[in-house]
Amino acid sequence: MDLTIEKIAEQIGAEAVGDITLRPARPRQPDEAGADDLALAMDDAFVAQLADSPVRMAVLREGTDWQALGLTAAVLVSRPRYAMAGLSRLFDRKPTRDGIHPSAIVDPTAQLAPDVTVGALAVIGARTRIGAGGRIDPQVTVGDDVTIGEDACLMAGCRIGSEVRIGDRFIGQMNAVIGGDGFSFVTAQPSAVEDYMAAGTISASMKPDRHERINSLGSVVIGDDVEVGSCSVIDKGTVSDTRIGDGVKVDAHVMIGHNVQVDDTTLLCAQVGIAGSTKIGKRVVLGGRVGVADHISIGDDSIALAGSGVATRVPERTVVMGYPALKQETFIKMFKAMRRLPMMSEKLNALHKLVSNTENKS
Repeated sequence: MDLTIEKIAEQIGAEAVGDITLRPARPRQPDEAGADDLALAMDDAFVAQLADSPVRMAVLREGTDWQALGLTAAVLVSRPRYAMAGLSRLFDRKPTRDGIHPSAIVDPTAQLAPDVTVGALAVIGARTRIGAGGRIDPQVTVGDDVTIGEDACLMAGCRIGSEVRIGDRFIGQMNAVIGGDGFSFVTAQPSAVEDYMAAGTISASMKPDRHERINSLGSVVIGDDVEVGSCSVIDKGTVSDTRIGDGVKVDAHVMIGHNVQVDDTTLLCAQVGIAGSTKIGKRVVLGGRVGVADHISIGDDSIALAGSGVATRVPERTVVMGYPALKQETFIKMFKAMRRLPMMSEKLNALHKLVSNTENKS
């Protein structure tokens, strides 16, 4: 796309001012931008960097006096971070590749739309279907009987297991693994964990010597507009499918266990771990390093702050933090009280000495 200031503003729903025919080469931070770059100065701290700079074009927050900054043209936005999403799409440089690389292995029974590209050393399994606009990067593996919708992007090293079903506009980042078997094992006799859960103690006789594998007979079903980050894992269901709703965004190094159900537009940040058979509602946000126990639910529009350990059900529209995760206001009160414990201990010791001295004198 030949991007002028006018077209950029039109594409992201912003206002173009000044010489709107100028064509910026690329977006840059103000302190790194040259005369042909589009400086991103939506924050006041960045606006200050435009002084005495060669910048002619900038993206600014609505109401900023662009002429006083000596600019020739500007794009004025009302919601800077949202504008960044549109700008990044416009200027993103996608790898250009046509057709199927000679070293790729595509099963004869696979059905690929005519414009699907397949990179070097990729493998596409039997009876798999990939929709129009698909981009399969080098060393990607797609198993048998997989269905992937239109405009998918599987980055290098991404692995899709057999029978997985994925909607449109899916992004699987490098080394994401979708559709591996779940972590399910059982012993012939009750294990220490089972004993503890049932009785609250671990019997000395608990000595199971072998863990038997429970195979995953279900698969993974993913909706439209889902992204899964690098090195993240979504396991197949044991019997029923693991399900990921529309618009879910998964960061890097996230683990989603077997039978988990994640509803629409939920965000899972880095290092989140969700144990098996848990249900996550719509528009939930799990911060970095949040752990979620098995067989519980988290209600719609709830937030678990970074590092929380969620061990019990979370109602909808609730913010929790800590371990075990509690409502934010409750946890903060407890933490403040804990910080006062050393002072309270000193006072208690002083009172104890006072009472002891009084008793000794009497």
